[in-house]
Amino acid sequence: MVTRSKAHAHQCHISLKPIDPTEPKSMKSALQNLHWQQAMRDELHALHQNKTWSLVPRQADMNIVGSRWVFKTKLKSDGSIERFKARLVAKGYNQLEGLDFHETFSPVIKPTTIRLVLSLAITKGWSLRQLDVKNAFLHGHLKEVVYMEQPPGFSDPINPTHVCHLHKAIYGLKQAPRAWFDRFSSFLLQIGFYCSPADSSLFVFRSSSHTILLLVYVDDIIVTSDHPSHLSTLITKLSSEFAMKDLGPLNYFLGVQVSHFGGGLFLSQHKYAKEILAKASMTDCKPIGTPLAQKHHLQLEGGPLVNATNYRSIVGALQYLTLTRPDLTHAVNLVCQFMHQPSTTHFQAVKRILRYLQGTVDYGIRLLSHSSLTLYGFSDADWAGCPDTRRSTTGYCIYLGANCISWASKKQVTVSRSSAEAEYRAMASAAAELTWLTYLLRDLGLSSHSSPVLFCDNTSALHMTVNPVFHARTKHIELDYHFVREKVAAGALTTRYVPSQSQIADLFTKAVSKDVFHRFRSKLGVLPPPPSSLRGTDKDIF
Repeated sequence: MVTRSKAHAHQCHISLKPIDPTEPKSMKSALQNLHWQQAMRDELHALHQNKTWSLVPRQADMNIVGSRWVFKTKLKSDGSIERFKARLVAKGYNQLEGLDFHETFSPVIKPTTIRLVLSLAITKGWSLRQLDVKNAFLHGHLKEVVYMEQPPGFSDPINPTHVCHLHKAIYGLKQAPRAWFDRFSSFLLQIGFYCSPADSSLFVFRSSSHTILLLVYVDDIIVTSDHPSHLSTLITKLSSEFAMKDLGPLNYFLGVQVSHFGGGLFLSQHKYAKEILAKASMTDCKPIGTPLAQKHHLQLEGGPLVNATNYRSIVGALQYLTLTRPDLTHAVNLVCQFMHQPSTTHFQAVKRILRYLQGTVDYGIRLLSHSSLTLYGFSDADWAGCPDTRRSTTGYCIYLGANCISWASKKQVTVSRSSAEAEYRAMASAAAELTWLTYLLRDLGLSSHSSPVLFCDNTSALHMTVNPVFHARTKHIELDYHFVREKVAAGALTTRYVPSQSQIADLFTKAVSKDVFHRFRSKLGVLPPPPSSLRGTDKDIF
């Protein structure tokens, strides 16, 4: 019998293809276009104006890193061209640790923090503004001595053999993100902000009259305040120190489209999802109702091997899509477990995710304005769900009022000897996330009088959270036992039972039927673009 899978077997070999073939691949081809010529001149003008380097004679004992041009067409959220960007980049892979770089780590804002702040702002009716720093990395001061080749095609006519002694950071250097963050955070601390201990990329300014929250993700910035006039004052201060561009009300951030409607905010990655489908040559595929077959039986041995590079590219792109699509989290987590040696069976699972994405390409997550600021969560586990290792899968989702702000699906690090143990370990993971979110809310000045509630559908695990008797069967999970038990005993966490048919976290642990999947998906707030008159409350969750 010639089945559909056999007839279209060639579709397993999905290949990523570039979206925009017009971007030049070399400086020679870029010089043939007036747009790119001007873009390179603008970049050099910014570098010279910023006094990024000074030319010095070349010495034999110098470690000189190369430089090259990178070209990118910047697009608006609707896909139209915004501008042509040419960037001079250092070949940082030529740097030597201990000589021209030391520390490189630079913090970036967590997605959960972004969703929490957006939920808080929309609930309280605060204005949201977006800022962009032009050539952000160029503002960072270098502590090390770094030498770089002159820009290709733009060598100094008087000193063509000289090299650039860098005084400021430049894109491509290993320490550039850290240098920029140090410079920017130091300035914020000088003008009265303090850094949140729970998330070092969240800065808070609080006074008796107003509050300002600032989120930093490299050179993209979100600011919100209970007084719009103070936002304008802050933007003026930032612009006096950095080349800052005010992009107005928040509408497009880190590839996420933010649209306002009558009931709150709608976050979607519609444009990014379409790009994934286009890169994978799946724009004309037939949609399907769920991203994972209910009886998929995915395991390490899955038939003939396929091109691992293509597999990793597609799955890596899908990972970023889970920023606004919690309904994809478990399926993407599952296919990520076969990155090292993907087979045709695993690729078929990826194709199914893409087919599901085709039917829900415009879906996103809603953050409702008519919501409380109560923190609660759901945790669940699929006991011994992995056929290869017999390890369990942890899943949880956490709400701030009516809005889902955090979710996860991950394999547990050890084998659980019972379903109660697996559920208890899942509760420990959810409790840790709830604890962190409690600290984050406290940094924002929002201390709740009631403790967060964690819902679980396993009565044995719930009994373990309140029973002070140390049973023999639980002594090997002492660490998690003490963590959850002490939180409950201290009143910092409340655990409650929820029926399995209302356990939303079930979506993050295993494949479920289509009806159950769609019902839980709507509870997570993953829906199509809303009409402007939509309203919602916490009651929508149950």
